Amino acid sequence: MKRDEAYSMVKEHVKNRNLVYHMLACEAIMRALAKHFREDEEMWGMAGLLHDLDYPETVENPSKHGLITIEMLKDKGVDKKIMDAILAHCGKKTPETLMEKALYAVDPMSGLIVASALITPAKKLSAIDGKFVKRRFKEKAFAKGASREQIKTCESFGVPLDEFLDIGVRAMQSIADEIGL
Repeated sequence: MKRDEAYSMVKEHVKNRNLVYHMLACEAIMRALAKHFREDEEMWGMAGLLHDLDYPETVENPSKHGLITIEMLKDKGVDKKIMDAILAHCGKKTPETLMEKALYAVDPMSGLIVASALITPAKKLSAIDGKFVKRRFKEKAFAKGASREQIKTCESFGVPLDEFLDIGVRAMQSIADEIGL
């Protein structure tokens, strides 16, 4: 599957603009991490882009989250490594590979970064950096849905939290216009 086909599937199945932006943000961060690790940027980006493809259908039934995406993708020529990362991000499989661990940590981080940008007067990603997000990270009441424990798993694959947040912010800033921030 090529990126254009994957993005077409996202636009077809996901009508919530903010969820599409989240998926694009995860794609950008995963690409940046792949570059950092000298891994396949296309593959990692695809995992980020497609990871919540079934969310609109599974929001009321989280036990199916990820599983429906795999069903949608199984005949599309998507690499099993991508499908395993999708399953790992939502707890349907223990994250084992570097890509699986990365997506697991990236998913909540993108939301923390968005929330951080939205509390600035400019409401733009250009108004924040990794240090700003780190201060918000420490505030337990801020962006409660962004699991700090899940984000901190970045350290288990060799990326210190400060560096992980920096990579995430820079990656999202690179697509700020595309995601409306």
